[in-house]
Amino acid sequence: MRLNTFGKSERLSQKKYIQELFSQGSSFYLYPFKVFYRPFSDIDENQVLIAVSKRNFKKAVDRNKVKRRVREAYRLNKPQFQAPVKFQIAYIYTAKEILPFRNIEKKLISVSQRLNKMSTLKHNNDEETTKG
Repeated sequence: MRLNTFGKSERLSQKKYIQELFSQGSSFYLYPFKVFYRPFSDIDENQVLIAVSKRNFKKAVDRNKVKRRVREAYRLNKPQFQAPVKFQIAYIYTAKEILPFRNIEKKLISVSQRLNKMSTLKHNNDEETTKG
């Protein structure tokens, strides 16, 4: 895993996995993101999908701008996303306006902290069940 990169192996792009994430995964909402996540053991690093609604942003230029900001915030703060359990994650941007990069970055960090907390709990529970 290389820091400060966002390569192909970190992108969630297979249709089968995306469908499984939305049908079997869990979710929570933390403005401006609806986050779907699913623990996945067959990967070396988290896989991420970033989506922006066409309903909220009619122009592709605006959707791409938001996706670029989210990708960059993720890339720069990737070390905070390292947890014992690897996830497939979908970030659905739900705000109706383009937020400044700093706001997106702060919210993405909050999401990562929440996922890390859930990951640690799941990891500890898994260890307890294997011991007992």
